[in-house]
Order: sequence, then C-alpha cells, then structure tokens
Amino acid sequence: MDFNHFDENGHAIMVDVSAKHPTMRTAVAAAEVRLSPELLTAVKTGGVAKGDVLGVARLAGIMAAKRTSDLIPLSHPLAIHNVTVDFEINDVTGLITVRCTVRAFERTGVEMEAMTGASLSALTIYDMCKGSDKSITIGEIKLLFKEGGKSGVYRRNTGSEG
Repeated sequence: MDFNHFDENGHAIMVDVSAKHPTMRTAVAAAEVRLSPELLTAVKTGGVAKGDVLGVARLAGIMAAKRTSDLIPLSHPLAIHNVTVDFEINDVTGLITVRCTVRAFERTGVEMEAMTGASLSALTIYDMCKGSDKSITIGEIKLLFKEGGKSGVYRRNTGSEG
C-alpha cells in the first residue's frame, strides 16, 4: 500500500487508512524550554504572576494532542486513549524538558499528536512567563519514541527512553 499525500494530479489529499488494521500506537515527543535561573525558581515555587505554570502547560498539552487533526492539515482524527505531559527540570542549565506521551488503538500513528502536545505545552510555559522575561527560548521539538503499526519501533539514539 503506497501512502502519499498527493493524488495523481498533484493535489493534496488525506491518506486513506481505512483498509489498515488498528493496532496499539504509542509515541513520546519532547520540547525544550530554556528560562533564566530566577524565572525557573519562580516557576518551581509558584511565584509566577499568572499562577501554576506547569499545571496549565500540562493541560494545554493534553488538549492540544486531542485537537491535532484540527490543527495539522491532512492528519486523521483519532480516538486517543491516553495523553500524559511530564516535565524534567534542570536547575543547572535552566532547561525544562516537556515530554508528551500519547496512546491510541488506531489505524495510523500518534507521533503528530505527541509532538503537538509537547509543542503547545512549551508555548504555554512561554505565554505564562513572558510577563517576567521575554528572552525565554523554545527549542528542539523531537520524536523520542514510537511503536505500533507496520513500521515497528523507533527510538531516538540519544539515550532517551519512551
């Protein structure tokens, strides 16, 4: 089966996955947010004026993963069974790593849902903190792990686990 996002006339189309059999799909994606040491301390201690930065960012990531098909053209609406958003904080580098994990029993993968969730969580951290410091940076949005479907397991070669 050839999956292509263009028809014989070169027009963009949604890939027809109706003949594929559903399997359990899992994807883990990450995004990095770099803050100043002072702002990172404020985020950790609840000292940001807008409130619970990581709590709101977690909800934003979950909501974004569920809305991926509304945001990315040609992606399929999926019945997502689980979304988690977790944060790893490095006090030395000022880096918050957002990890979004998505699971669904579907005909197509959930990589875009995981990457969308991680991205929107990172953007929400920026939004909630921009009043204190506009020099926050968001970088490296990447797929760390995926499994399920015909292509099998993918694990990024960085020592990261899914």
